[in-house]
Amino acid sequence: MVFPVVVLKLADWVLYQLLANSCYRAARKVRNYGFFLRNQTPRSSSQQQAASLFPSASHCDIGNNIRSSQTLVCDIHGVLLRAETFFPYFMLVAFEAGGILRAFLLLLSCSFLWVLDYELKLRVMIFISFCGLRKKDIESVGRAVLPKFYLENLNLQAYEVWSKTSSKVVFTSIPRVMVEGFLKEYMAVDDVVGTELHTVGNRFTGLLSSSGLLVKHKALKAYFGDKKPDVGLGSSSLHDHHFISLCKEAYVVHKEDGRNNQSCLMPRDKYPKPLIFHDGRLAFLPTPFATICMFLWLPFGIVLAIFRILVGICLPYRLAIFWGSLSGVQLTFQGCFPSSNSEQKKGVLYVCTHRTLLDPVFLSTALCKPLTAVTYSLSKMSEIIAPIKTVRLTRDRKQDGETMQKLLSEGDLVVCPEGTTCREPYLLRFSSLFAELADEIVPVAMNAHVSMFYGTTASGLKWLDPIFFLMNPRPSYHVQILGKVPPEFTCAGGRSSFEVANYIQRKLADALGFECTTFTRRDKYLMLAGNEGIVRENKRN
Repeated sequence: MVFPVVVLKLADWVLYQLLANSCYRAARKVRNYGFFLRNQTPRSSSQQQAASLFPSASHCDIGNNIRSSQTLVCDIHGVLLRAETFFPYFMLVAFEAGGILRAFLLLLSCSFLWVLDYELKLRVMIFISFCGLRKKDIESVGRAVLPKFYLENLNLQAYEVWSKTSSKVVFTSIPRVMVEGFLKEYMAVDDVVGTELHTVGNRFTGLLSSSGLLVKHKALKAYFGDKKPDVGLGSSSLHDHHFISLCKEAYVVHKEDGRNNQSCLMPRDKYPKPLIFHDGRLAFLPTPFATICMFLWLPFGIVLAIFRILVGICLPYRLAIFWGSLSGVQLTFQGCFPSSNSEQKKGVLYVCTHRTLLDPVFLSTALCKPLTAVTYSLSKMSEIIAPIKTVRLTRDRKQDGETMQKLLSEGDLVVCPEGTTCREPYLLRFSSLFAELADEIVPVAMNAHVSMFYGTTASGLKWLDPIFFLMNPRPSYHVQILGKVPPEFTCAGGRSSFEVANYIQRKLADALGFECTTFTRRDKYLMLAGNEGIVRENKRN
């Protein structure tokens, strides 16, 4: 008897909430939309009257020294972020943590999300995005994927007020696990109070915890008690007005300011913390329209990637460049071809920046000559489809040095001394091993650009890296040969291997307009994947 009762209650809830209640709201929306068509005003008089209750955030006195000892409260949605909807961030969770089928299901839900109220929208998106996923996968997305998109959508106007206060607390109805990693790592927030999700074991059920969806003004009262926070930032919605009215000072961030005002765009040099590492496959903010375009492109992209791989494997260099460019691959070459020294018995050592696994392939294509590439980790699939010779290194300095010396005696060699890829305009610390092996060193500045998918990953399937890169509509590679390193800047000229490595790193950074760092492969993988990035092969006795 228990099961039929549960089914009846569930059916009653669905019929009332999702059908009757939502249809009523949809009818009201249609009626209001028709009213706005007849009255071409950007905001209704009630909205304008509500917005005038509190001054704009641009009127906040951020030069006041008292701010440095004050407490600020706000929401991330519609205040710290310029985006009007949180759908793209749920899509990132669904795609990166749940896979393409879950992302497609979330996209399909857009057909009825617009008729639901705010709470039901959140409940539906949370259920589709989180149901059945492991905690560690969601935490990884919150730590390694979402921060890039949050930083790109920060509201500069709101951040200037935020940065002047000493204590910050964020109250949000968005699941806490989606924003806490970013807010604590990049925004120096003191605490995050958000919606908590129900879990069973180490997996999310997609349902809210017993506390339900967070109500901001109630949560603020429970958090501070009788004490009032000093500054409150809110959006122009009436719900936020109730929230910030509990503060000593209250300011509003208007939608129009964040959407159209160029002064609200956050430039990269003003990021609260440099964005050096991030993970995930999607290179664009997946709004509903952009996500539809991605799914429409996907079948063509897969076929195009296979075609481009076959072109690179089967055709001579000139024909590969021709057909590759016809398929949309852009390869730009700058610099002069290095001349080999007839007196040298060794080949030329090309030292490249590392953007994707395809760096040596595009260098070989640009030079129209076969090269050998050494790498620390390469999947079997990548080895099979690689049109050039690849050799794995062991991370044993002595053994790797002997291997590279042997390869140099056989011909030209390509090394990427960063040891791992970096997507942003930064160069990681260079290993100095290469400087001890050759005096004929040619630095090569390489850079790659994509518009839809990233061709690198720290926690995903690495054998898909070149396929994802070649699935982009118009992937591009820039290859710039800087010329041989002068003899006085090599080990033969009296320089140490560390000095040579740092010199070449600086030359490559200057050529690309990048910034040098001391971060290593280990730092990257500890941040993005929670491991040291070392693949240990299982040895069978």
